[in-house]
Amino acid sequence: MLKERIITALILLPIVLWCVFGAQGSNAFMAFAGALVLVGAWEWTALMKVVNPVGRAAFVALVAAGVVAMSLPALASLRTPLYAASAVFWLIAVRMVIWYPDSARWWAKGIVLLPMGLILLVPAWSGLVGLHQVSPWWLMYLFLLVWGADTGAYFTGRAFGKRKLAPAVSPGKTIEGMLGGLALTTVIMLAVGFYRELPLIRFVAFGGLSVLTVFASVLGDLLESMVKRQAGVKDSGNIFPGHGGALDRIDSLTAAAPVFALGWLLSGGF
Repeated sequence: MLKERIITALILLPIVLWCVFGAQGSNAFMAFAGALVLVGAWEWTALMKVVNPVGRAAFVALVAAGVVAMSLPALASLRTPLYAASAVFWLIAVRMVIWYPDSARWWAKGIVLLPMGLILLVPAWSGLVGLHQVSPWWLMYLFLLVWGADTGAYFTGRAFGKRKLAPAVSPGKTIEGMLGGLALTTVIMLAVGFYRELPLIRFVAFGGLSVLTVFASVLGDLLESMVKRQAGVKDSGNIFPGHGGALDRIDSLTAAAPVFALGWLLSGGF
């Protein structure tokens, strides 16, 4: 398993970096992010326990329509309210995760999971693409926050983890691990903040948004774990050997990307 994870990561990393930095314009990254989101949409239908291929394809088409709509310059003004709607959903998701499994009685049904999938995937794609259009480096900063939170949590949790973060949802995650991830991302945030030579008020706002984004990334991971647990599966798919499915790779970004994008737009950028 570890060997598969390493090989898959070594293959994916250059592709991601080329799409972010090497390709001319933003089309390559838009397509790459779109492909991940659409595969994630297909996997989401399995978590909804939709078995009819036509029904599954219809949901993917619905997500694709949302992605296309948010790529149109004429609808660019809808990005902020879209991110705001996503942020409201993630506030509700906190309750869903804390109250699981009791909360499943009202969200574990197709009529709820369908719009939930849309609010997970479409704002995430729009947030990622929007940040890339601002600057590939700001998109990479978002990636570093998410990767740093995950890496710090993994090693700190293994070394010091005792208190469970959300035992009913993901028994392996600990409070100590989350704090370790927050510590590592704080170092990243401080380095970028000082490099940007931000004034004190802007620096505080930048730090606050970064911390909020890290917590959002943790919540995105927990929510997908909760839905997978309710569906009785370990991974959302197997498209990435050793890493699971597309949703398993972007679960943290489904929350982190729209939250960071919303903060960026409201603050006017950093």
